Parts: sequence; structure tokens; C-alpha cells
Amino acid sequence: MNNLSITNVSKTYSNGVRALKNVSLEISAGMFGLLGPNGAGKSSLMRTIATLQEPDGGSVKLGELDVLTQKQEVRKMLGYLPQEFGVYPKISAEVLLDHLAVLKGLTNAGERREVVKALLHKTNLYEARKKNLGGYSGGMKQRFGIAQALLANPKLIIVDEPTAGLDPAERNRFHNVLCEVGENAIVILSTHIVEDVKELCTQMAIINKGEVLLTGSPQEAIKEVQGKIYRKIIYKSELDAYKKEHEVISERLLQGKPVIHIYSEGDPGQGFEPVEAELSDVYFSRIFGDR
Repeated sequence: MNNLSITNVSKTYSNGVRALKNVSLEISAGMFGLLGPNGAGKSSLMRTIATLQEPDGGSVKLGELDVLTQKQEVRKMLGYLPQEFGVYPKISAEVLLDHLAVLKGLTNAGERREVVKALLHKTNLYEARKKNLGGYSGGMKQRFGIAQALLANPKLIIVDEPTAGLDPAERNRFHNVLCEVGENAIVILSTHIVEDVKELCTQMAIINKGEVLLTGSPQEAIKEVQGKIYRKIIYKSELDAYKKEHEVISERLLQGKPVIHIYSEGDPGQGFEPVEAELSDVYFSRIFGDR
């Protein structure tokens, strides 16, 4: 299986926004999570890998292929599900998938029929195959997106923010499809949803303001902050004072009162209690430290 090697990739848009700053990543087969807040540079990196935009500098290699110069060869091996994709609302899933399969080079009608049927089953859309895509729910459209991304048995699959807006049942269904696919291909999951990465990915990177802040496995990343995360329930009026005194990495409400998590090398006292670290603590501590 080919590795994807991204080396010193940079991109500045014409409006002056530096979307990527010397990004380097080594990605092998399986599920790879690219985690970062909105505007971190994730989509810019995904579009570059998907041959849709040129970087200003750096290189991207898929095995022996140069992604930046051998675009057509790369596209034959690529499945891409962008953050927002359009469907023809008055065409059925079966007909559109068949049409897209032709564009992907599946010209044998019998073989194409079998591939389309198998993908509709895999994405749990076979029963709704005759239904027009305009009548599909958000989750069904996302599953159709994965079906088209899997045409022609790609070696590299990129999915950009795939579970935003899905209900829990749809999210689980989507995860199961991705996991199955990740056994035989490189799957890059670009998301701001920490749970998706924790549940699915063996390797990950955190990106913010166009820079890579961390790479490794989710378990290793959690281990690094274990014993350094403390929590406390406070009053809303105290929040600003705590933020001045401590490295508050996250806050949420519990029965109307803020619960804060702080990062601290030693016991901070003041009624803080140690908590089992989560991947969200790793994520917020890195993003906080990058402010």
C-alpha cells in the first residue's frame, strides 16, 4: 500500500490569507484524522491533496506518483467527498451513480451494474435506489456521497466534515462504512468533531492557523496530558478571573453552571479535582496554546 507524503506545503490566497504554513505529514493505510477548528486550513489541505488547487510550495506524493504534476493518474485512485457537494435532485441514486461510474472509467455495463448495486448495499441505500436524490435526508445524501467516492476502488479517500449535521444513528452508519473502507485504503477524515477521530482513527494530526500542532495516535496524545487535566464547577461571574489565573482549555454547562477544565503540570488546589483525560482535552489544550 502506498503512503501519502506531504512535505512543506504552503498556500496563501490572493486576499492575503495564509491558509497553510509548511505543512508536513506522513499518512499510511487506515483511518487518519485531521482535526482542527473551522478556518484552520483543513479544507485547503484536502483540496490540494485532491488535485483541486495548487500550493505555493512544497510537495505531495502518493507512493511514486507526484500529486501536483500527475493529476490524472492520481484522480484514478482518488475518492473525494467534499464538505458540500451537489446532487441532481430529479435523478435517482441508481441512475446518477451509474453515470458517475462511467465518468470514472467503468465502461463495461455488466460490471458497472454490479459495482453500483454493491455500493448501494454497502451504504444502505439499495431500498431507496429508485428514489430521486432531492427527496433524500441529509444522512442519505452523505451516504450517497460516500458511495460515489468509493467508485473504481480508490486507494486514497478524502472526506471533509462528513458527519456535521447527522443524527446519531446516521453518524454510526457512516462510521461503519468508513471503517470498512479504511481496511484497504488511506482514508483522511477532516473534521472539527473530536469524537469522530477518537472513535475511528489510528493516527491523527491537529492543525490550526495553517500549522500542524501535533501528530500521532489518539491514545498516545491522551497519554501525554494524563494527570494534567483538572476540573471545577464554578459560578459564571468567576469565569473571567479563572481564565486570567489558569490555562482554561474548555468550559461547558452542567445544570446551568460552568464546568471548566484546566491544564496544569501540578495540583492547582482551589477545589480543582483531577479528571481522566480525553482527546478533547488534548485538542483544546493545543488550540488554546496556539492562541
